Amino acid sequence: MVLLNDGERKTLGGVPNNDVPNNDTQLPGLGRARLARELFSGRYRPGQSLQLDKVAAEHGMDHDSALRAFAEFQALGLITLAGDSSAIVHSPNPKEMPEAYEIRAALEEIGGRAAARALKGNTAALQRELDAMRSAFRDRDLDSFVEHDVRFHRSILQAARNEVVLRVWDSLAVDLRIQGALGKVLTDLGDVVESHQPIVDALEKGRGREAGLLLRNHVETLSEYIKNPESDSGFHKALPGELEGAKDVQRAFFPSNSLSIPCLSSETFYKPAQEIGGDYYDFLPLQEGRWGIAIGDVSGKGISAALIMASLQASLRAQASRSHFDLSTLIGDVNRLVHDSSPTHFFASLFYAEYEPATRMLKYVNAGHNPPIVLRPHENRPQVFRLRSGGMPVGISPDSQFLTSTFQLEIDDVVVAYTDGITEVESRSGEMWGDHGLKELLSSSSGQTPAQIIQRILGKVATFADRLPQRDDMTLVVMQVKPGCNV
Repeated sequence: MVLLNDGERKTLGGVPNNDVPNNDTQLPGLGRARLARELFSGRYRPGQSLQLDKVAAEHGMDHDSALRAFAEFQALGLITLAGDSSAIVHSPNPKEMPEAYEIRAALEEIGGRAAARALKGNTAALQRELDAMRSAFRDRDLDSFVEHDVRFHRSILQAARNEVVLRVWDSLAVDLRIQGALGKVLTDLGDVVESHQPIVDALEKGRGREAGLLLRNHVETLSEYIKNPESDSGFHKALPGELEGAKDVQRAFFPSNSLSIPCLSSETFYKPAQEIGGDYYDFLPLQEGRWGIAIGDVSGKGISAALIMASLQASLRAQASRSHFDLSTLIGDVNRLVHDSSPTHFFASLFYAEYEPATRMLKYVNAGHNPPIVLRPHENRPQVFRLRSGGMPVGISPDSQFLTSTFQLEIDDVVVAYTDGITEVESRSGEMWGDHGLKELLSSSSGQTPAQIIQRILGKVATFADRLPQRDDMTLVVMQVKPGCNV
């Protein structure tokens, strides 16, 4: 039995048992689970030789159980068996685990969609598995958690009655992979447990499409933890030290400066009101040369807003990377995922666009966000266009509808996207700078580069606030269309 802390050892029934040696209390399955964690976590050196009988004795397994476990680990590329008495350890392939989770995500989406008919009004067994996961989390019992987590997901695939999907899922050795990944999600294990409840609710109502998306998002979120362990635990590690260094952790969520959209010059600015915040922007390379452009603002500030922001980013990236018919459907799926995975009082405004450099066409959904401003050169004063809202913020209602709009950009057009921390800055007299102040400044910015426009805005905001402390997160994304991409 493995505990989340160094407290008393427990039997499977949860009864304290501090006096019995480890080898006498373990079952072969528990020894296999602990060995999996040790192999994934790097306890053994690459090239190290493991003697089967010695490992079996240490982990409370007989020879045959240990040999079967070693055969599974060999299939995962963790070891190479040398006969039936020893094995050579290999370094875990850092790409292999995320790739396996990508396959798992696709399989579980298929399974969730197909299982909805059979599980509609018939999710009592799934609810019992979820309640057992909650109990295991409260008891800080990792082995029991993994057991019920695997049963939960496998039950859904069994209900789908697709033998091929189930066979491939089994071949991924999901239970061993969960054991290997647990060390990277311990700080968020409570959230991982609770993310199963919306899946049960969707299946209970027979909503296959929603259940499939929730299952995919659940698995892909775990995959993100595995690929970026520093972002998984960074917030929590920062708390005891008053969030020291948390800015660097959150910065990892934002796109790399090396990303460059063809024929689109861009500059960004982000400054949270506290150490970390809930504003968000992203650039996403998509299929067929398209680019996703996002900016959002989560309600609230600080660590709670930052965690919802991370969930929004993961949901949007996961959905945008897949083929879709239109942006309204995409944002509708993101909205349901955010709604089902967030506390009821959290929501987020979101502007998401897909840009085609070859045609300079901008297709977008504005979900309750401040309308980005488009400046078009025109004689002495630019024309000003606004990319207005076509729906409420995401996360408020699972059934919200979103309108897709298009805007034809031209060479030298400048797009200015921002969050309300820019326009809602106040002077010492309590006056708000407002959208009007921003529009007036931009109307006198003809011929300026994105970097110059950002500097002008920040300078004006600083002057207007007159050294008053920042009250809200501030984000700017400024882009200018450049020639060179054929239309």
